[in-house]
Amino acid sequence: MKYIYMVLGMISFLLGAVGVVLPVLPTTPFLLAAAFCFARSSKRVNDWFLSTKIYQNHLDSFVQNRAMTLKTKICILTFASFMLAFPLFLSQNLYLRIFIVCLYLVKYYYFIFKIKTISSQRSI
Repeated sequence: MKYIYMVLGMISFLLGAVGVVLPVLPTTPFLLAAAFCFARSSKRVNDWFLSTKIYQNHLDSFVQNRAMTLKTKICILTFASFMLAFPLFLSQNLYLRIFIVCLYLVKYYYFIFKIKTISSQRSI
């Protein structure tokens, strides 16, 4: 089972690293998945992951303080809103549309009021 977690962690880490360069991919969710998988795979791999610049720049402030930079929040919200817009506008099902609008409201409420915003200098 450790090897499965390690492979899933590496895939998530690579997708997160690509997300740093390409704004189309969200970085934070993939790095969170990588942290979860690496923590369950081995201590050595987890320690390596925690020492990487990608983790320290994009995830450490969220894990330590439950806070994100404004840029990170905007990137995550933009990508998630863009992806939710497809089923919202393409679906004819009223209940699905209502559900998606509720998701939008909960998502924005959580990011605005529950996750603190920190300056980008503090997260580096």
